[in-house]
Amino acid sequence: MLRMQLLPARLIKPRAIASRPASSALPSSSSPPAAGAGAGATTTLEDVAANRKGLAKVVLKKGKTQVFKNGNPMVYSGAVDRIIGRPPPKTGDAVLVADGSERPIGWGMYNSVSMFCVRLMQLEEEATRDPSYALNMEKLLEARLDAAVDLRQSMGLPSDDTNVYRLVNSEGDRLSGLIVDVFGDVAVIASSAAWIEKYKEEIEFLVGRVRNVNHIKWRPSIDILKEEGLEISYQGNPGSSSCPGRVKVMENGICYLISLEGQKTGFYADQRESRHLISSISRDRRVLDVCCYSGGFALNAAFGGAKDVIGIDSSSPALELAKENIQLNKLDPGRISFLREDATEFMKGAAARNESWDVVILDPPKLAPRRKVLQTASGMYRNLNSLAMQITKRGGLLMTCSCSGAMTQSGLFLRVLQGAASMAGRRITVLRQAGVACDHPIDPSYPEGAYLTNFLLRVL
Repeated sequence: MLRMQLLPARLIKPRAIASRPASSALPSSSSPPAAGAGAGATTTLEDVAANRKGLAKVVLKKGKTQVFKNGNPMVYSGAVDRIIGRPPPKTGDAVLVADGSERPIGWGMYNSVSMFCVRLMQLEEEATRDPSYALNMEKLLEARLDAAVDLRQSMGLPSDDTNVYRLVNSEGDRLSGLIVDVFGDVAVIASSAAWIEKYKEEIEFLVGRVRNVNHIKWRPSIDILKEEGLEISYQGNPGSSSCPGRVKVMENGICYLISLEGQKTGFYADQRESRHLISSISRDRRVLDVCCYSGGFALNAAFGGAKDVIGIDSSSPALELAKENIQLNKLDPGRISFLREDATEFMKGAAARNESWDVVILDPPKLAPRRKVLQTASGMYRNLNSLAMQITKRGGLLMTCSCSGAMTQSGLFLRVLQGAASMAGRRITVLRQAGVACDHPIDPSYPEGAYLTNFLLRVL
């Protein structure tokens, strides 16, 4: 059995599960130092590794160590000088990561295929402070999940009016490749790393301990996992036959139906705070929500007292949810409606008719999935935003977003918006710049984790 340190009753509920044997144990005080450590004192990880047979060591090239000691968890293959160990490590194995002198700086999970050959899990200095889960993935998972629960509680999540939130945000919660979103009593686990698939049973068990979680849906990121060397055929979650296909949740007092087969994990909790802002600035205004998906911004505008709200999207399933959300919240269908339209064609038509709105929201899908397409995507963002500015009343507000990591990390989005304003013959003023909601922590040592940019502009 996996030995658990129980959280307070308000956070978890008990559940029993069979688990793989513990992967390591701390050495006794009489354990000899690891071979090859030299005359000086051994490190904590070397002491723990002395009890592990066949533990490989990934040695970094000279000059490549500091970025990982500073906290970046993604050890790319180009930073590796050599691997010490026979037989060589396999994908999913725990390995030591060492500097050029072979002294460990941390440990992580190895992948023999991915461009990221190690995802660091714990640094040497952390293992020295708390050796209880050094080289022990089961105990580390427990500690990190517990910390994630505590962090969300400190942010007021869940609450009486919000039961949809992100519980684990990959590198931001120091579990690289793992996403967990909670939708009411359902937890959706998105896997994008080979080590996560190896520890699937342990992860499901630990997430299942979180209070109010009664169902778990496992959603592997098939294309990304192929790059990790795994061929996975996604056929739902055979272990969760009772998991509903749709679930009702609440965010800031507004109810939503979520399809668990929808985009990403099913709902964009990262825009929670921006949706709430739209609710507060929409009273007595005409509002247009472009690329509305299931209607998040539009519903908030209606709740905020907008006199007329239109949502536009090209996805029929998303719009069906949006229309059901009108009924779910007992909103006046004469005041809020959703249309199946191509975003570009709709905005072109509205501009040709000289039609305009007081508040426009533009939240398109990811247009720059990789840096190599950033230039092309910049042109697409510029054209979309130019149209959005043309149909925003002079003096009105445009909330425009990019969920492309390449765009956000480049810092070019505002320049693109300036170009869009020039195309549209408008001037813009930045009123607010935001990113993800507080339950999506970002580790500054891994800036690649930042992906969402949200600007609120005044259009003149």
